[in-house]
Amino acid sequence: MLIKICGLTRQSDANLAESLGAHYLGAILAGGPRHLTPDQAMQVLGPRRHTVLRVAVFGTQSRTEIAQIAEQLALDVVQLHGDQSAEDIEWLLSRTGREVWPVVRVAGTELPPETVERAQAARAVLLDAKVVGQLGGTGVALDWQGLQGELAALRERVPGVRVVLAGGLNATNLLTARGLLNPDVVDVSSGVELAPGIKNPVALEAFMNAARTTANHD
Repeated sequence: MLIKICGLTRQSDANLAESLGAHYLGAILAGGPRHLTPDQAMQVLGPRRHTVLRVAVFGTQSRTEIAQIAEQLALDVVQLHGDQSAEDIEWLLSRTGREVWPVVRVAGTELPPETVERAQAARAVLLDAKVVGQLGGTGVALDWQGLQGELAALRERVPGVRVVLAGGLNATNLLTARGLLNPDVVDVSSGVELAPGIKNPVALEAFMNAARTTANHD
């Protein structure tokens, strides 16, 4: 299981996340209290590193603009929180050569109808809680137990799909979430913060320690 620390707004937090063993660093270019411009994201993510991968979260930008920013920021992953179509996903995969993680917003215990199409296009899907008017970082957790059957069916229908789990994760509940859904990547933002965009070093270290504990349960 890999770890993504998202909603970064300070280079010092990005450096700390890397030093603690995070696999992905995420910046948000999709609005909200953690929003950055591409230039700000470049400053926060810092120079290209060999030990950690770079992710940016996009909202309503055009696919052409997303591709341009992916090149500018030397991204490894394009995370889509807008209403991009499967054709947009395939275009971005082809044009950028980066991984694409399209979000699927979940309410209750059923995956929405577009999940399979998005997963087939990207070979990956990011599950987050559906909160009206919010793109993410809400701290609202999914019903992990209730989604077990739905996620098993998705994996059967789209073999090899990478599952990225977001929504309300923290050091206390990570082991439970991992045990129930077995995500390939866990994505945390508000669960390791003092305030939106300001990471809590103690909570961040606790989360990384919890991730190592879950790995020891394999």
